Amino acid sequence: MAGNALVRSYNDNIRPVLDAVDRLRHLKVTDEGIQLPTIVVVGDQSSGKSSVLESLAGISLPRGQGICTRVPLVMRLQGDPDATEPLLHLEYRSKTVETTEAGITDAINEATVEIAGAGKGISDAPITLVVKKKDVPDLTLVDLPGITRVPVHGQPEDIYEQISHTIMGYIAPKESIILNVLSAQVDFPTCESIRMSQKVDPLGERTLAVVTKSDKAPEGLLEKVTVDDVDIGLGYVCVRNRVGDETYEQARDEEKRLFNLHPLLSQIDKSMTGIPVLAHRLTQIQASIIAKCLPDIIKKIDEKLHRSISDLNGMPQKLLNRADALKAILHIFKVLRESLEMSLIKGEYGEFPDEKSLHGAARIYEMISSYSSELPSNCPTTDDPFLMEEVRVLEEAKGIWLPNFLPRSAFCVLLKRKVGTISEKPHEVINAVWDYVENLTIQIMLRHLQNYPQIQSSSQRVVHNLITKLTAKSCEFVNNMIEMELCSDYTSNPDYMKRWTEFMEKQGEFMDTIEYHSKPPKVSLEAFGVVEVGHLRAHADVAEQAFDIRMRLTAYWKSIVLRLVDGVALHILHSIKNMVESQLEVELINELVGPEMAGVDRMLEESPAIAIKRDRLEKSVELLRQSKGIVANVMDRIVVEGGK
Repeated sequence: MAGNALVRSYNDNIRPVLDAVDRLRHLKVTDEGIQLPTIVVVGDQSSGKSSVLESLAGISLPRGQGICTRVPLVMRLQGDPDATEPLLHLEYRSKTVETTEAGITDAINEATVEIAGAGKGISDAPITLVVKKKDVPDLTLVDLPGITRVPVHGQPEDIYEQISHTIMGYIAPKESIILNVLSAQVDFPTCESIRMSQKVDPLGERTLAVVTKSDKAPEGLLEKVTVDDVDIGLGYVCVRNRVGDETYEQARDEEKRLFNLHPLLSQIDKSMTGIPVLAHRLTQIQASIIAKCLPDIIKKIDEKLHRSISDLNGMPQKLLNRADALKAILHIFKVLRESLEMSLIKGEYGEFPDEKSLHGAARIYEMISSYSSELPSNCPTTDDPFLMEEVRVLEEAKGIWLPNFLPRSAFCVLLKRKVGTISEKPHEVINAVWDYVENLTIQIMLRHLQNYPQIQSSSQRVVHNLITKLTAKSCEFVNNMIEMELCSDYTSNPDYMKRWTEFMEKQGEFMDTIEYHSKPPKVSLEAFGVVEVGHLRAHADVAEQAFDIRMRLTAYWKSIVLRLVDGVALHILHSIKNMVESQLEVELINELVGPEMAGVDRMLEESPAIAIKRDRLEKSVELLRQSKGIVANVMDRIVVEGGK
């Protein structure tokens, strides 16, 4: 009988593999980004898709005007030679609905309405139809909505875009085999389903075409399927649709008679005609694609399982009581201190090698170096002619005392002026460094607190308040440094006397130029170059003292700059060290632990985002472990069978 052709297409060797893939599909392993081998049925509206599926399954599917398939229908056919009655059930939305051959149409329609609504809209959510009966091939196919460009009454205006999106999502993966249903009554290149499949499979390597309604348009069909203008790499199979009240056995007999006796259709090679041939081709292709994809599926399951377990292990421990929370907080303090020590004190950046903004010691060094270069290396001067600033100060420092004494008050007045010109520079670098340290500390701290958003805000507030206090102390330190420079002129640096002595060696030449008007009014001085001194002849009585003061200031200035640079640098390093090693932890403990342990209690309140992520990862690990077990079992069976 004709049904025997379908039985012959059934392959006992691939049943375990098909079962394994279907179990993976039932587990929704595709939600984990793992694609499964799938035969996807596509076709333009009224191309005869439903008729082909009915012929393969031997059951009736919903029919009518417009789009009959409004959701993806995963049809799992399971041949059972011993079955006396067909067993059918639907699976959707985590429930199973038993049905019968007579009731399958109503059951699918009811499920479709529940998923996609009572109108004519579509949905991506699938329905699975399991058909277990005698004389059907062992196949799993996904039937998708027929392609239509013009919305009919009750359909959304973007119906074409919705259908296209659904279809492309199924046929794009390289694991999908495209069963493109074409009507013999149309030109194949004009079919929208052909255009879609060519976008994802331009060479047709995974596309098989089934040509329906062959009896309606036999003229030229042989040429269509042999010339292959649309690059169908897996070939064509021509079929005859069931007509009227024909049984499926009668339909197969009529189909066989048609392709054997029709003057035109009989010329088509018998390997390209009939539902039994289509069933056989599909089972072969299905077995081939599964065998090809199975090793990659195993690899992807292992990789995804490893990542999910790693992510789950990286999740914070679920805190059950205050003791757990306190332990977690103290651990965070410990690793935060270690991270800050590495970044700000030791200059080791193993945690964030490519994030230069977190390389604390290097960035602070750059700020100190910039500060040092911004301080004038030579004593600042005014725009007045050479020594005239000193002359004016000396004129005001005259008194009734021996004239050959250098007025120390004049030196101090000038020293205060010079120091005053740079007094804001140390404050600028102090503010810049602490702003940077605050930002860096918060960034690193938030990384350690990423799983505890409930204490992030209060922890940031602690850092901000501490840095504000430390900045104020640093500003006080700088003020004291400046005041000390203004308080007295002192250095034990021998370089001062050495430089002053060298500068004063030119004093005799300088005074000769002032006193002897016949000499050119210019003199070359170390650190000043060639200077004009003619204007000083009118101030010869104080010129010698003015020269001495200028040379003392110039020699002494280097000591001032060194003290301001070294003092600020050492203060910053010392302050940061204290902050990292003790102050920050003390402030955090006071805020988060304290007598009432408010922060500890907040730690027990796991954030919704963390709870959702933990639940998702736990489900992912469980699903992937089940999937791995399923695949391992079938691989073991293949090895055993292959060894016989």
